Amino acid sequence: QVQLVESGGGSVQAGGSLRLSCATSEHTYCMAWFRQAPGKEREGVASVNANGRTTYADSVKGRFTITKDNAKNALSLQMNALQPEDTGVYTCAADRRMCSVGDDPTGYTYWGQGTQVTVSS
Repeated sequence: QVQLVESGGGSVQAGGSLRLSCATSEHTYCMAWFRQAPGKEREGVASVNANGRTTYADSVKGRFTITKDNAKNALSLQMNALQPEDTGVYTCAADRRMCSVGDDPTGYTYWGQGTQVTVSS
């Protein structure tokens, strides 16, 4: 059973930056970040595969960067130019298949517990 533990959430004003981290207990081929705002469905934010291929939601392109340290089994999400609409619970997910940011969240096998990101205007 792969275990995922996120850290790095918090509160920031619009225009600020945060960096999220996700530690994993073992290597998986695909890792991704999802977020869920109150009253909204969970949405994919970014994904990265072991071959280095990354995908991003249109709403975060150019502002967020996903990176994976394969040696450390660690995932991170650098979030810049944050906006109030970026507020939500951010959760990392993993699977042993190739993945993309547009994938159905139910297709991911492993999930972290989530970390809150709040962006104020």
